[in-house]
Amino acid sequence: MPRVSRARTLTEIRSIARSHTRTAINVLAGIMRSKDATPAARVSAANAILDRGWGKVAQPEQNGENGIELVHRIERVIVHPEEVNRDT
Repeated sequence: MPRVSRARTLTEIRSIARSHTRTAINVLAGIMRSKDATPAARVSAANAILDRGWGKVAQPEQNGENGIELVHRIERVIVHPEEVNRDT
């Protein structure tokens, strides 16, 4: 019996899961629109749809007792052109 690598198995699982995307979104939309669903279920479904369509909102970092401070990091890397040409 051939041994299947873990990476291949994960890739196959992702592929199978992605093949159900349309159905999953339709189920979430159905729950979101359902008058019979609890408000919590409707909000959860709406958030799941928004997260998948637009990405999750960045979470601000807590800054002690002074409230919330959003932290961004910009990094600039300077490379000498001769070093870049050596690698090619």
